[in-house]
Parts: sequence; structure tokens; C-alpha cells
Amino acid sequence: MLLVAIPLCCPSRAQNPNSPANELVRDVIANELKLEKADHSHWMLRLDTKKPNAAEEVDEVVETRDGELHRPILINGHKLSEEQQRKAGGHIQYLAKHPDALRKSQHDKNEDENRSQQMLKLLPQAFLFQYGERRGDVVELKFKPNPKFRPPNHEAKVFHAMEGSIWVDAKQKRLVGMSGRLTHEVKFGGGLLGHLNPGGRFEVAQQEVAPGYWELTALNVQMKGKALFFKTISVQQKYTRSEFRRVPDTLTVAQAADMLQKQIASQEARLR
Repeated sequence: MLLVAIPLCCPSRAQNPNSPANELVRDVIANELKLEKADHSHWMLRLDTKKPNAAEEVDEVVETRDGELHRPILINGHKLSEEQQRKAGGHIQYLAKHPDALRKSQHDKNEDENRSQQMLKLLPQAFLFQYGERRGDVVELKFKPNPKFRPPNHEAKVFHAMEGSIWVDAKQKRLVGMSGRLTHEVKFGGGLLGHLNPGGRFEVAQQEVAPGYWELTALNVQMKGKALFFKTISVQQKYTRSEFRRVPDTLTVAQAADMLQKQIASQEARLR
């Protein structure tokens, strides 16, 4: 293993893009992108979402090739009223009969995932890494901007203004988590096209939810300003994903709707 022969804190060796720490990051990112491309799995899961000026919502979610079906089960910690249940059930049935409406949201999600993958590819070039803590196979790699890197687009410009840490599973070559802080203000088009204030933070985590399968489990973005890079991620948003259960990869929207309604009915029956 690469890390066995390398001290966990060696700044002098980590101050160039070809350092052992940067090489580990390069290996992890390459593996992440390869496995992401090959992974076509779908899941039923629990999603807890918090956004500014909006109710906290807990949803039961089923993924399909055409998109995700969401059914609220708690709003601000309370069960849905009968009217809210009728509306939620009616919306699910509408999507089951009109899957094209779901495909639009899936298209936006796919575009955001492509942007995220492009940003991941830039990690080894955009930052200088040095080793931090180690917890078994999980290793911290602290990062700061590489002054020689020239961001190719707005997303990369924000990315490059960050410093923080990533955590990797050095044995499986998987990304466990990443957190960063915006060190200075970033403006686009002199501020006319958007801006982000210094001090904004983000955190992201993923974990192995089944043998060989890793999924995003937490996202926390707390930025101040405006930057319309992503269609499905806002500058202030927090969510967690849990209770992953594998579903057939060929699941249709209608089948997912039926599965979701049965899951909700089963949960309600247990609570009576």
C-alpha cells in the first residue's frame, strides 16, 4: 500500500502536483470515475432535506432509469395530513402515467452529475495535497489551491478558491468525504453574473451501502451569494440519504410508484 511507507504529515513532499499525496488523489478519482460509469444500480432510500425558508421534508425515494419518485412522509417532523397524503399520492400516480414529466428532472440531475465529474477530474491539478490524520484504511488529505492552476470555467473558479480536506479509503481507492471553505470572494462577470462571499462551506460524504456499492449519503452546502451552475443543487442546502435498499435496475416508473405506495402503506400500518 502506498501509504505504508509515507509519513502521514510530510508538507515538503506534498507541495507539488506530483507528490505522493497528489498521486493517491489521482488514483482515487480515476477509480471513482471508472466505477461511477459502470454502476447502473438503483435504490429505495430515505431522504431528509433542509433548505432555507422551506419546510424540512423527509421523503421515501425510489430510483428508476427515468428518474426518482419522491413521496413525503414527514414535514417539519409531523406526519402528513389527509389532504397532504391525497396530493402526494395523486402526484405519484400522475408521474406513473406520465413518465416524461419525470425524465426532465432526471435530465437536469444527469447534467449536474456530469459537471460534478468534470470538477472531480480537476482535483489533482487544482490543489496541492498533504497527508493529515489516518483512521485505519481511511486517510485525510488536506488541500489548498495550486497557484499554477488556471480554472477553465466558472465552476472550476469556485472550486479552486477552496481549501479543506478530503478523506479517502486507501485500500478500496474510494472517496469517503470532502469538506471545503471558500477562502475569498469569487465574482463572475464583475459580479453581474453572480458572486460568492468568503467563508462559505460545503461538505459531502459517501459510504459503502452494500458490498461493492458506494452511494452519496450527505451533502451540506452553506454559501452566501448566487451562482447558477447546478440545476438541482442550491447555494444553501442540506440533505442526508439513508436506509438504502436495492431495487431492480429495470424498474419502470409505474412499478416504482406501486412499490412506493406499498412501502408507505406498510409504514403507516406499523404506526397504528
